[in-house]
Amino acid sequence: MLEALKVVKDPDLHRDIVSLGFVKGLRIEGGRVAFTIELTTPACPVKDQLRAQAHEAVAALPGVAEVAVEMTAAVRTAANPAANRAPIAGVKNVVAVGAGKGGVGKTTVAVNLALALARAGSRVGMLDGDIYGPNLPIMLGVQTQLTSDGDKIVPAEKYGLQVVSMGFLTGDDAPVIWRGPMLHGAMQQFFREVRWLDLDYLIVDMPPGTGDVALSLSQTVPVAGAIVVTTPQKVSLADSRRAVRMYQKLNIPTLGLVENMSYFVCPSCQHESDIFGRGGGERLAAEMDVPFLGRIPIYQPIREGGDSGVPLLVSEPESPAARAIVEVASRAAAQVSIASYNRPTIPLTRA
Repeated sequence: MLEALKVVKDPDLHRDIVSLGFVKGLRIEGGRVAFTIELTTPACPVKDQLRAQAHEAVAALPGVAEVAVEMTAAVRTAANPAANRAPIAGVKNVVAVGAGKGGVGKTTVAVNLALALARAGSRVGMLDGDIYGPNLPIMLGVQTQLTSDGDKIVPAEKYGLQVVSMGFLTGDDAPVIWRGPMLHGAMQQFFREVRWLDLDYLIVDMPPGTGDVALSLSQTVPVAGAIVVTTPQKVSLADSRRAVRMYQKLNIPTLGLVENMSYFVCPSCQHESDIFGRGGGERLAAEMDVPFLGRIPIYQPIREGGDSGVPLLVSEPESPAARAIVEVASRAAAQVSIASYNRPTIPLTRA
């Protein structure tokens, strides 16, 4: 039976599902065969394809009358811990979402990316790394103060996400005027003194540019990788190139580039207009030899959702723009899985 399943190969890991250890709980009762395929992420973009291929391979065997295939997932840890960068209690993978410049929709992409991963079945948290301009409370519609359980900070929860932001600790118009060491201390606290619970992915919304937060991130915790958001226009691409180089210098893998505001579809005639150009992100990814995760169109409800605190993945989860974000999330999760597979899984540390 297992020999038959060896024809089914994971297209990202380039190995069969038997040698990868994906096949679990094989049961044979007369002509009925049942087994589980345990993938490395609930957001696997080829989940249905692998299930269909496995079903077909076993159903073709003599004497098999019925095949039951269950799909599950166990997210693996991608980043290796270093002596000075211990894993975060309750977190498997830290994923930074950054941009070389402001105004490219980085936080909007980060929020909807997190929601897409959660919608697929992953446990996801968000950390607002933009200490000077924390926007997660607005974009998620969370008005609260962080509390403590007597030992650690308890994150806020919204739409199934665990969320921590400096915006929960300051007033709406209160500026944070800190030097680098204070910022580094705040990042340490958000990582180490928050009771993150069983997270597959902790999405860190980074500030734009190449500055102190990225340096603190690289020095504080093991990072699975970074996603760089760009628009197609030349000035954004130039800054995105610098952002990729920064992550490379900090030994943080680039999981991929996302081209946001890639095109506009007229709601009346469905004509596509390339307002900021198109294809620049994909060309830059090819030039820098990093994965291209996909394009997200300009779509008015994306902006409206960010302003109202009801993101697109909540308000219009089946819209074409939302589906584009889901594809980006699936490809990003696949890149984390590729990075993680040959590394030992780090069990969640419970504080």
